[in-house]
Amino acid sequence: MKKISLLIALFALSFNAAQAKEWKHIRFGVEGAYPPFSKTEADGSVTGFDIDIANALCAEMEVKCTLVKQDWDGIIPALLGRKFDAIIATMDITEERKKKVAFSDKYQHIPARFVALKGTDFQPTKEFMAGKSVGVQRATTMDLYISDNYPNAKIKRYGSADEAYLDLKAGRLDYVMADSAAIADGLLAKEDGDKYEFIGPKLNDPKWFGEGAGIALRKQDKALKVKLDSAIAAIRADGTYKTIQDKYFTFDVYGAAQ
Repeated sequence: MKKISLLIALFALSFNAAQAKEWKHIRFGVEGAYPPFSKTEADGSVTGFDIDIANALCAEMEVKCTLVKQDWDGIIPALLGRKFDAIIATMDITEERKKKVAFSDKYQHIPARFVALKGTDFQPTKEFMAGKSVGVQRATTMDLYISDNYPNAKIKRYGSADEAYLDLKAGRLDYVMADSAAIADGLLAKEDGDKYEFIGPKLNDPKWFGEGAGIALRKQDKALKVKLDSAIAAIRADGTYKTIQDKYFTFDVYGAAQ
């Protein structure tokens, strides 16, 4: 009986030690294919707003920071499989995702938009959108929004937003829907981007787009959430966040204060 009690005590101690991890090294999962938030450079390095925010948070927390590239489709499974410790990839905080992962406080909130060739007609009704081809990045909040609101549209799902832009330019899509800042940087600011325009309203209904983008982490890593929340507040308070924001955007990407 004493041996059993001792084993239980040892297990409890080891469990508590695991829960009290000090987090001296944080591995961030990043996409590397969603500019201006993250993109892969010719030398294989990853740059962008999300990357700069990750590095700023690590500096604030005084921890070592490692970036791990991961395709969007497998990014949550990779987190749960411990390939990395947290995801910073413009991931909207939604109730559906909360079933699988925890989130930090938001670090940005940008509306989604439709984009199309200039002069393209658009009406946000099920009847009008029936049969229209719409490109979205697979397993995103935009994918969910289109599926729920325009079920009779021809929804084409892509591994990255860049792939959808290419099909829009090739005439294989009527519209693309994505984060408005991503469209501005990934399509409108590129060669021939002046042939395209935002169309329809800004979309940020919490039912589909959540509370803004947060850093996803495993539910049991509560100490890491506390550190991340504190660091996000700190870099906003000391001006670091605005310095990073102004490098990529001409508007407030944080949105309304919580």
